Amino acid sequence: MTAEAAAELHTIIDFIRFGASRFNAAGLTFGHSYDNALDEATQLVLHTLHLPPDLGPAYGQARLTAAEKTQVLALFQRRIDERLPVAYLTGEAWFAGLNFRSDARALVPRSPIAELIESGFEPWLGGREVLRALDLCTGSGCIAIAMAHYNPGWQVDGTDISEDALALAEENRERLLAGNVRLLQSNLFDGLSGEHYQLIVSNPPYVTHAETDALPREYSYEPELGLRAGDDGLDLVLKILRDAPLHLSEDGLLVCEVGESEHALVALLPDVEFAWIEFKVGQMGIFAVECAELIVHHPRIRELAGARA
Repeated sequence: MTAEAAAELHTIIDFIRFGASRFNAAGLTFGHSYDNALDEATQLVLHTLHLPPDLGPAYGQARLTAAEKTQVLALFQRRIDERLPVAYLTGEAWFAGLNFRSDARALVPRSPIAELIESGFEPWLGGREVLRALDLCTGSGCIAIAMAHYNPGWQVDGTDISEDALALAEENRERLLAGNVRLLQSNLFDGLSGEHYQLIVSNPPYVTHAETDALPREYSYEPELGLRAGDDGLDLVLKILRDAPLHLSEDGLLVCEVGESEHALVALLPDVEFAWIEFKVGQMGIFAVECAELIVHHPRIRELAGARA
């Protein structure tokens, strides 16, 4: 960014507008917590100035110092040149109203499941009591820790196959004082023998090989282990559906995100009563399904899962 720009820009609003314009002109891809240039520019400016994300509009006319201008413009330039996700530039991401540490050890927190957590998973839980909950494929720990934060009476387990992801999740557990969270290394349910839960939540890898290969550069910084999931994106999801009844209480509930692989899942299992959840912005490829429903259809699910590598 040029010295001329620094001389002509003065206020917080000036820099947000300038950053958004440059991001759009550069053809950046948005999708890591923020879906547009204005929100990304806002996050970078406020992070640099050590200001909260809900800063009142009256502060928009506050002027930056010369040093602050240099720092903001340097972050803008890195976002454009390196195509790094904003969360990796700032080292933090907001999820369900909580601030998480974020880096390339795990995917950037961004699931619509945050909305479910804040609403207490209702009406899907239907008022049933939850004592133990599981976040399968926890990554940064954002879902497990957010569930524990909003439900201090729950004991929440978060599991992942990746040691790096679990190390980041532990940092977030300590950062957010989530004493009712336990983190475990496990390849799906393999390390959870004898463990049972009233609620299992999962945002597993569900991106197809073709989609993963075609992802924009921003996604190349994230661990591919958290994205790639076979020709139809369902290699892991089918195994989750197969094994979840072994770890759910009799009236337990599974909530799982499959994104664009929703259509492939419905085609494979047309008789399963998946409840596709509506969010404020519409349907987002997340379903809730009862343990009893998975048991009824277990033979077909087991057949499909067994055919996967």
